[in-house]
Amino acid sequence: MSNEAATVQTAEAAAEEEALPRGLGASLPAADARAKTEGTFPYAADLWAEGLLWAAVLRSPHPHARIKSIDTTHAREMPGVRAVVTHEDVPGTPVLGRGTADRPVFASEVVRHHGEPLAAVAADHPDTARMAAAAVIVEYEVLDPVTDPEQAFEAEPLHPDGNLIRHIPLRHGDADAVGEVVVEGLYRIGRQDPAPIGAEAGLAVPRPDGGVELYLASTDPHGDRDTAAAAFGLQQDQVKIVVTGVPGATADREDQSFQLPLGLLALKTGCPVKLAATREESFLGHTHRHPTLLRYRHHADAEGKLVKVEAQILLDAGAYAGTSSDALAAAVAFACGPYVVPHAFIEGWAVRTNNPPSGHVRGEGAMQVCAAYEAQMDKLAKKLGLDPAEVRMRNVMATGDVLPTGQTVTCPAPVAELLEAVRDFPLPPLPKDTPEDEWLLPGGPEGAGEPGAVRRGVGYGLGMVHMLGAEGADEVSTATVRVQNGVATVLCAAVETGQGFSTLARQIVQETLGIDEVHMVPVDTDQPPAGAGCRGRHTWVSGGAVERAAKMVRTQLLQPLAHKFGMSTELLQITDGKITSYDGVLSTTVTEAMDGKELWATAQCRPHPTEPLDEAGQGDAFVGMAFCAIRAVVDVDIELGSVRVVELAVAQDVGRVLNPAQLAARIEAGVTQGLGAALTENLRTPRGLIRHPDLTGYALPTALDAPDIRIVKLVEERDVVAPFGAKAVSAVPVVTSPAAIASAVRAATGRPVNRLPIRPQAAVVTGS
Repeated sequence: MSNEAATVQTAEAAAEEEALPRGLGASLPAADARAKTEGTFPYAADLWAEGLLWAAVLRSPHPHARIKSIDTTHAREMPGVRAVVTHEDVPGTPVLGRGTADRPVFASEVVRHHGEPLAAVAADHPDTARMAAAAVIVEYEVLDPVTDPEQAFEAEPLHPDGNLIRHIPLRHGDADAVGEVVVEGLYRIGRQDPAPIGAEAGLAVPRPDGGVELYLASTDPHGDRDTAAAAFGLQQDQVKIVVTGVPGATADREDQSFQLPLGLLALKTGCPVKLAATREESFLGHTHRHPTLLRYRHHADAEGKLVKVEAQILLDAGAYAGTSSDALAAAVAFACGPYVVPHAFIEGWAVRTNNPPSGHVRGEGAMQVCAAYEAQMDKLAKKLGLDPAEVRMRNVMATGDVLPTGQTVTCPAPVAELLEAVRDFPLPPLPKDTPEDEWLLPGGPEGAGEPGAVRRGVGYGLGMVHMLGAEGADEVSTATVRVQNGVATVLCAAVETGQGFSTLARQIVQETLGIDEVHMVPVDTDQPPAGAGCRGRHTWVSGGAVERAAKMVRTQLLQPLAHKFGMSTELLQITDGKITSYDGVLSTTVTEAMDGKELWATAQCRPHPTEPLDEAGQGDAFVGMAFCAIRAVVDVDIELGSVRVVELAVAQDVGRVLNPAQLAARIEAGVTQGLGAALTENLRTPRGLIRHPDLTGYALPTALDAPDIRIVKLVEERDVVAPFGAKAVSAVPVVTSPAAIASAVRAATGRPVNRLPIRPQAAVVTGS
């Protein structure tokens, strides 16, 4: 290459680098985008180690049975098998779990759900491991499963802790208050699976000190470390979790039934052990969204203003409690939605059954009640002869209003503004009645009936979620920022699950220190804890910790200059890598000011404390809240019951837009996940047995199912208690879109639509 050509190429590269977005508010590309595109991103399923063994887990074929005996003799004698472990081989705490510790590592006396682990095998080949697991002989006494959560109250105890996990009786206002208009409804929400894009996988490597390292797609590495150490009978510093690439996480990836057998096998064999779950094993092993039964009665005056809401909410926790207490608190607290309700009386229960365990999935608790209270608002509008948007507008809450829990909404709550934005957004055009446009009809190409049977409906949904943990949860994160030779390094154990934290951390450092090259240290449990990657907590808590650490480094950088020129650091600013003073006397680069020094700082972020709900469901339980309004437009074939979502118009309060492209992607992903809950996703469990545990039987929405998603308004009213003023954006569109879609189907068909996902028979209009 000639010198001239090299000069041109260098200049072009410099120009391209100069054109890259920087800092908060810019659409900075994802840090891992290139590696994922090129296929070099390090997922757990790709890991390898010398002397590797393969693991397989034996799972119960019954939802409820008494274990009479477990015979591992045949499995142990198979060629290539190195170890078999059962409950007898768990040296530490045999019962663990997130939230409530009630879930055994391996079932010992009783099987409580289909797919519960009983044994695990390590062998020199994955097929050998699976055959050996199948060769473990278990003698069962099959018992009748309790699969109806309503029956759990009267059934024999399924667990030593009983069948009732939690009961919250919320009391707010006057129990004798009544309205001139009353509407009632019974609603059922199905079991949605997180369906991660990559099934669970992991690698366990024994250490010379008797400990073990686990390479996992963990979203809460320190929590998983503590759980593993307790099960293995080891000290916490003897167990290390190294976070590999997370192939999607719309839940907490609460997969201890994969993690713990891996570590036990590695410790027993003294060899690295790997497990890569099949899709069927994934469905059987992880937790799901809580199926929910809801009964509602709304009272309103003649003008449509809400007077009182009465509700009963029953969450099916499945076999173990897990995080059901948290989900129930959210469901009860938000049972009335983002509306002003003077009087509210809510009864909430979470119970054990012999169904698969439920756990954290985006918007847990809030999504289920949103579908119900929005159906009630539609019924109220119909009974009063009002437009559905109008009856909502007459009741929306605002900043300063009070939740039924007695907590004042101190954060921005621009619910009216959001509803107005979607209501006034132009409707999409009607499809043409021509053969060329048949693909626009419900059912896809050649899948619809007569075009004359298609009805269009417009519906609305208003949703809300809480951010961070609740009811006294100690939310804290720690971060370290280090700068040397013009390069910044961020150390924070906040896991990148696709929510964009690693990109956000780079933007924060760029904004604060004017340094373009920012690297994230891979996450492991040798770092200080940052907590679980859910409820938008890393944007708030971990982002806040990175910001504070970066500001401390900024002060270290600027203090010598400020002292030299006799001014305070507040009079200096950093822009595009240059340090300047307010009067222009000082102008230098960050690199020159560093002068070869290494600067670093560590900081924590801890939001203000919350409190548990009391015996009447009252208390300041939440740090902050986020709101969303969605207008759905659907086409329904009223003869076949097929539904096509034409458009979803979204307005959301986001506090502050930190990365426009990333934020839009998160909203679109959340809306699409909600679309699945509304129309297709239902993990069927007749008599407690998971039916069709694969992606053929479990219908996820694809790109062809996704409608036009119009983000019509983002309200940037900053939350003063949140770092940067930003709010979480992923969960609230998941919560709101199913309710909006169901509302639109009601408008198109006149049918009540009281179940999610919406079954075809619910959208059929007879005698049409």
